[in-house]
Amino acid sequence: RIGNLLRKTSLDELPQILNVLKGEMSLVGPRPIVQKEVPRFGYSINDFFIVRPGITGLWQVSGRNDIDYSERVRLEAWYVRNWSLWLDITILIRTVGIVLSRSGAY
Repeated sequence: RIGNLLRKTSLDELPQILNVLKGEMSLVGPRPIVQKEVPRFGYSINDFFIVRPGITGLWQVSGRNDIDYSERVRLEAWYVRNWSLWLDITILIRTVGIVLSRSGAY
């Protein structure tokens, strides 16, 4: 029950703050990619190796579970190529709204 609540509210992501503090992750960036997903990224995979993965990102605030995998790749690659501090701030603000409304959560 508690695990379900944590997942629905996205609070299960909070332990990743430790990874941010250790410099292994960023607050905002592409989500970490597991090895079996690498082939699905095609030529875009190189974009993901130049940035730290993030707790939240453009994919999460653009539909998350409601978009297909190729759209996820496109959004994440666009984020890397168009990064700005303002974009990160915008994504963080949108993330708060999405978490509070629980939209797109698993």
